[in-house]
Amino acid sequence: MHSSTVNIIGAGRVGQTIARLLQGKDGYILQDVLNARMQSAQDFVELIGQGRAVDNFAELRAADVWMLTVPDTQIHRVAEQIAKAYSASPTPSVALHCSGFFPADQMAPLRSLNWRLASVHPVLSFADPLTAARQFNGVLCGVEGDPEATEVATTMFEALGAKCFPIKSEGKSLYHAAAVISNNFTVVLQAIAREAWDAAGVPDDVAQQLKETLLRGTCDNVCAQGPKAALTGPAARGDDFVVETQGRDVGDWHPVAGRIYSDLSALAKSLSKSGKTRSAGD
Repeated sequence: MHSSTVNIIGAGRVGQTIARLLQGKDGYILQDVLNARMQSAQDFVELIGQGRAVDNFAELRAADVWMLTVPDTQIHRVAEQIAKAYSASPTPSVALHCSGFFPADQMAPLRSLNWRLASVHPVLSFADPLTAARQFNGVLCGVEGDPEATEVATTMFEALGAKCFPIKSEGKSLYHAAAVISNNFTVVLQAIAREAWDAAGVPDDVAQQLKETLLRGTCDNVCAQGPKAALTGPAARGDDFVVETQGRDVGDWHPVAGRIYSDLSALAKSLSKSGKTRSAGD
């Protein structure tokens, strides 16, 4: 059975997580590791117990799969450096990056080598590589790019325990924005609610209980029934007087939050009627 060789460029948390998952995995061999600092690449190899640390692109051996696990803004530059260091080969390699925002074409310089390109975005926190590796089984991964490369990426990441799903390349930014809205903005809204309760004189311990009760109930309902059926509140009921009055009161207290309240109330009203926040004419 042929084992695919894997080079990793970028010895940070994402690269470490993937290397840990590759360790001892049938069908894959961690080969070379390159980082801006040679010491980091050496520490990486020592930590994983596999692979070879190198300190320049020319030392990287040919590989079946190249993982560019560098910061998003460095992906294109690294692809340019690889393209300068190598020439096209009869058997094209596959290059992958893990950005949630940039599409596979961020590595476009590698097309000059006749390589196939894909991006794989694991929907997971990589704050700690060891924890991320433990949590990787069943993690959802958005995949887009060239058909041959997405097939290789899907096979590899599913072998590591992930569940892959396709994304439209032209919709990559919108895909990532949706994750931000679903995750990060939920946190921001919780902070606004907590501050509003405080301004309304609600004791801190009670506010904490209110947050936990409402957030858990909302999460359970949305997951079980979907957004339209889970929606409650004055906008969903069509209580325009309450919506308008609260919008003014929130705006007097916190102008930005007031605009958010009014805009989200309008979206909630639309959702309650049509099941969508965006009308067909928008």
